[in-house]
Amino acid sequence: MISYSLRQLTYFVAAAEHGSIAAAARSLNISQPSISTAVAKLEAQFGVQLFIRHHAQGVSPTQAGRRLLIDARSLLAQAKEIGESAHDLGQAVRGELSLGGFVTVTPRFMPRLLKSFAAAHPDASVRLFEGHQDELLAGLDDGRFEMVLIYDVDLPEHLECRTLAAIESYVLLPPDHPLTEHEDIALADLADVPMVLLDVPPSVDYFTSILRQAGVEPNVAYRSPSFETVRGMVGNGFGYSILATRPAGDITYDGLPIAYRPIRDKIDPGPLVLARLAQSRPTRLAETFSEFCEGWFREHTDDSAGIRQAGRLSPITGFRKDEHGDWVAELVCGHGQHVRHNPPFQNREWVTTAAGRKKKLGMELSCVKCLR
Repeated sequence: MISYSLRQLTYFVAAAEHGSIAAAARSLNISQPSISTAVAKLEAQFGVQLFIRHHAQGVSPTQAGRRLLIDARSLLAQAKEIGESAHDLGQAVRGELSLGGFVTVTPRFMPRLLKSFAAAHPDASVRLFEGHQDELLAGLDDGRFEMVLIYDVDLPEHLECRTLAAIESYVLLPPDHPLTEHEDIALADLADVPMVLLDVPPSVDYFTSILRQAGVEPNVAYRSPSFETVRGMVGNGFGYSILATRPAGDITYDGLPIAYRPIRDKIDPGPLVLARLAQSRPTRLAETFSEFCEGWFREHTDDSAGIRQAGRLSPITGFRKDEHGDWVAELVCGHGQHVRHNPPFQNREWVTTAAGRKKKLGMELSCVKCLR
């Protein structure tokens, strides 16, 4: 028999979010002893301390409290969804979804996607937060976000990812640069050219590693965490850049033209994914949103802009190493897919051991080459 209540969990979550018993009580319009009693009963039930009490400075969750906070938020969201589903007999998707988005891809895709989603599901809403990868992953772990839109680069293994598209990196150049005479550009041709680097993790490591794997040491002249500042510096002739997300226009903020060129070297496109905690069950709204995103990206692929459809799922049949010593998963479809463990690509510690690789046989990967 369950010996705790949703009300107790609600009071616990409020205290954790406000960092204060008094503030939680005010937000819920109840007495402080009601919050304290609920927390005490939960601590007695679970046999752990959930908060550290700071004299005159509120409370902060312990490690056990932080773990319970994630599960409590998920359970309360499920409970709310059950009530809403019962209200409308399961015919409408409603509620609010908390979504995080990587800073470079959110402005490119989310406004149009959310407009379409709102038209299809007017009773649902999406609360959107933009941030860098470390902010988004922290938000998933502490329950602030139910899912995040992010590149599948250096992601931890406790996430479950749904691939939406495959984004190809490109070279950005001033329009009068001699290299613009080529239809595509070999990375080796950039060896002596000044680089304007997008200084945002994991992009900063990913783009420099692309060059180093081609034998080119980046000649970084300028760096910026701002996507548009990088584009502006390139447009004003300070160097080239390597980027992935490509805006619809080829004009900088200050009105200067810039030139895009594909990369001649063989580089796998970067998977753009919706990621969530594998341990938490998605709400009906979250699952509906995920499926909507898959369909939306299928309709908005654009090879000319390097936005390719997500690959078909294909089971792993075996493993081999490529000429650089990186692990490649052999798939039923006949293609090979890199499963690197060396960041900034992805943390896959299991690929480093025979037992880990054996355990993954039969696991499905999204093959980015199937639809090329």
